Amino acid sequence: MAIVDEDLELLRASLVLSDVVQQYVALRRVGRNWVGLCPFHAERTGSFNVRDETGRYKCFGCGAGGDAFKFVQEIEHVDFVAAVESLAAKANVQLRYTTGEVGDRQRQKRRQLIESMGKAVEWYHQRLLESPDARGARDYLRRRGLAGDVARTFKLGWAPDDWDAMSKDIGVPSELLRDVGLAFTNKAGRVQDSFRARVLFPIYGENGDPVAFGGRVLPGSSDPAKYKNSSETAIYAKSKTLYGLNWAKADIVAADQVIVCEGYTDVIGFHRAGIKRAVATCGTALTEDHVRLLKRYATQVVLAFDADAAGQGAAQRFYEWEERYQVSVGVAQFPKDQDPGDLSINDPDALRQAVDQALPFLGFRVNRVLNSRKLRSPEDRAQVAGQAMAVINEHPNREVRKLYAGQVASHVAIPPGDLVALADRGAKSPVVRVTPLRKIGSPENAEFVAIAMLLQRWDDIAPWLMEELFVDEVARRAFLAVADSAGAVEAALDLADPEAREFLERAAVADVEADPVLEARNLIAAATRRRLATLVTVTDPEAVRAIRDARLALEEIEQTDAGDAGAEALLGWLQAASEGSSEQAHG
Repeated sequence: MAIVDEDLELLRASLVLSDVVQQYVALRRVGRNWVGLCPFHAERTGSFNVRDETGRYKCFGCGAGGDAFKFVQEIEHVDFVAAVESLAAKANVQLRYTTGEVGDRQRQKRRQLIESMGKAVEWYHQRLLESPDARGARDYLRRRGLAGDVARTFKLGWAPDDWDAMSKDIGVPSELLRDVGLAFTNKAGRVQDSFRARVLFPIYGENGDPVAFGGRVLPGSSDPAKYKNSSETAIYAKSKTLYGLNWAKADIVAADQVIVCEGYTDVIGFHRAGIKRAVATCGTALTEDHVRLLKRYATQVVLAFDADAAGQGAAQRFYEWEERYQVSVGVAQFPKDQDPGDLSINDPDALRQAVDQALPFLGFRVNRVLNSRKLRSPEDRAQVAGQAMAVINEHPNREVRKLYAGQVASHVAIPPGDLVALADRGAKSPVVRVTPLRKIGSPENAEFVAIAMLLQRWDDIAPWLMEELFVDEVARRAFLAVADSAGAVEAALDLADPEAREFLERAAVADVEADPVLEARNLIAAATRRRLATLVTVTDPEAVRAIRDARLALEEIEQTDAGDAGAEALLGWLQAASEGSSEQAHG
């Protein structure tokens, strides 16, 4: 695809280069030239020269030079066609293309969709500023620090609680409204607005074209969907769009850093605090397309949201992106229960400090583990070390792993050689060995092994365990805590009482090598024998048959290698017996 040469020359002749450049750079007149600080490299003395007579610019510091098209390409980080189209739109020059009717129709349709979205942005914005029915929205935005100039700068809007007010007033054909996601045809066959009773945040593409909306209901609304984003259209792809990039590009390039937020108000908060290099994903997780887009502007990506929410599942992707696109991913840490929007009002300095002191993604995750508990015993130190090493060994770079292993060793007071060796091997589930406090062979031992395996190999042993298998009272309470937390160690520790917690802390770091099913069968057999010992006087025929079947199943699991069916039968029998005893006790 190419733009017709005649249209290019017409556009070039209509442009005054200094007018184009002064949208981005402060210039002063020096003789026949305009001079300013170069936007393409850091300098204190202006060496950037613009000459309108020739339509050319030149920096005598870094060598950058070209015409208006080249300048927009470089400053906006767009291709030639996008630069020409941006200038043509501002100069009101109609462009033609050499790809034929199909290409022309596609580009014309895209322009129609963008124009339709632009009309909607203005309609909703004016509704927010002027309409009586938007008073609640204005009050809400005022409380959040988003009123007045902020609302005008970011073109915030209000979608009234009306079926089709926008569709009727905007003057856009219903087909275009549907294609751009502004409206839909309801069951009655009527065109209906997609957004109702919501504060709207217009979403722009990186070149400043309006492409979508994000909507939020007001507090107290009965609508269960708190947030609603535009559906994907020909001009809007969520995985490739970042809210605020159109406003933030210049600052991102200048700082070589971009801040990625969770929400639109967080982005606005950063801008309000004077930190104008913030963007947000549009209802999705950060994607590779987002990173590829951001790499055009900066090499540092700071996450301004709870990175633990991304956690282990995202870690591998982040590390791959760091390697593939040569970017660094960091995490800003905010005061507890404070988000960027709140801090921008209450403590802007803390907001800046959180970004300035951002930790590398891996460092952030390791610190979370190291600070997760007090190191009151050798078992505490061993467990924290093991958890930290599991996080570290997700990283693909061996040298990085070894460096972090040294930090962990220093924190937990363990000789660094062992942890560095684990990092060197890159073991996915490293075990820091520690001897349990109670001796092997103690009455607790079988139940201790079962709990340890429950914490370390939940899926393998959990289906075979139940409360009735644990005779030791502390082990029983520890089992209940683990079962209620579905095997999550930290959650189980939070649920457990002090004695059970101590039991779980030792079990979590125990070096146990055993067959989980076999260990479970041993507990099932022991519980069955205990139960049978209480039923020697049973005379009811049905109960007698159940006892006989239980004895046969017990023999099966004790005398054969393949006793799964017998173990399952005994679990059911123990469960039924337990429920029967409970009913009698409450009868």
